[in-house]
Amino acid sequence: MAWLRTEMAWLRTWVLMGAVMGMACPSWSADPFQTGDFRWTVTRPFLSVNAQRFPPSEDHPWLAIKDPSIVRHDGRWHLFCTLRKQIEGDGRIRIGYLSFEDWDDAVDADWSVLDLTMGYHGAPQIFFFEPHQTWYLVYQAEDSTRELKYGPCYSTNPDITNPAGWTLPEPLYVVKEGARAGLDYWVICDDANAYLFFTTLDGHMWRSRTAIDRFPSGPWTDPTVALKADLFEASHTYSLHGRNQFLTVVEAQGDQRRYFKGFLADSLDGPWKPLAATPKHPLVSPKNVVNQSDSWSTSYSHGEFIRMGINEHLEVDPNGLELLFQGANDQEYRQPDYGQIRWRLGRLMLQGS
Repeated sequence: MAWLRTEMAWLRTWVLMGAVMGMACPSWSADPFQTGDFRWTVTRPFLSVNAQRFPPSEDHPWLAIKDPSIVRHDGRWHLFCTLRKQIEGDGRIRIGYLSFEDWDDAVDADWSVLDLTMGYHGAPQIFFFEPHQTWYLVYQAEDSTRELKYGPCYSTNPDITNPAGWTLPEPLYVVKEGARAGLDYWVICDDANAYLFFTTLDGHMWRSRTAIDRFPSGPWTDPTVALKADLFEASHTYSLHGRNQFLTVVEAQGDQRRYFKGFLADSLDGPWKPLAATPKHPLVSPKNVVNQSDSWSTSYSHGEFIRMGINEHLEVDPNGLELLFQGANDQEYRQPDYGQIRWRLGRLMLQGS
């Protein structure tokens, strides 16, 4: 448990420093969901590529771990990510699975690669769909060998611990000719409907929905613009426990970095209102990470809040937010080839929670 004592001591130092800083800035102590004023503490990276823990790939080494989605179930973390190799074409991107008991154990756990398709696929989202009593993995995919067009897909598995148990990708719906397919698909449900959100790299977040008893095959409504703002990709939406509100964290770009913006709504149908959604007033960026001077990351990307449960409602504790993210420093991120960025995974804890 020496690692735990070290980690907690490190975090306590920053919490105490934050408390002192907060005396000079009283607004930080107010409800951040009223003020939009968030402060975070970042941990050291807990996962990076380790060839010894990945399936063998000598000719095309593994390069990056990205797009994390995670749940806590039966005393263990179950993590799904996009894994990228140093290769172009089929097989360069796979979805990986990792299970571990505590955060510090992740580095010693062995990765499994899901056998879904050799075509392009990635950006997984994991949740347990209670009406079907089974696990769903939602992701973007195409598979020319099965005449599967690129779009939102899903796989199911009754046992999250069995990486070989996932079904082959099936479309949530087929993207119509000429329509924007989008990326970073995300499902969240209320009591009546299942909602699918996605982004299109042009400042638009889109929404489609189907009745919850028709999930996943639909019919789904034609996608409509749910939010138009200065945003980029990877919109992830959650239910705020005890608040009857929904929070969307979405990635933005600025100063040659990635950072997070936050938007609130009273309904999954919207409207979405900015909460912390400007470069000077972000949800997460180097501006409001209190130990940024010691951080290994200056780009905060593809965030997944740690949920209170595992089901399709994606409920999070607003008083104890913790954000899993992919990160990179300026030198890593600003290279000319985005596909060569060596993303690692870290965590952000809301200060004062």
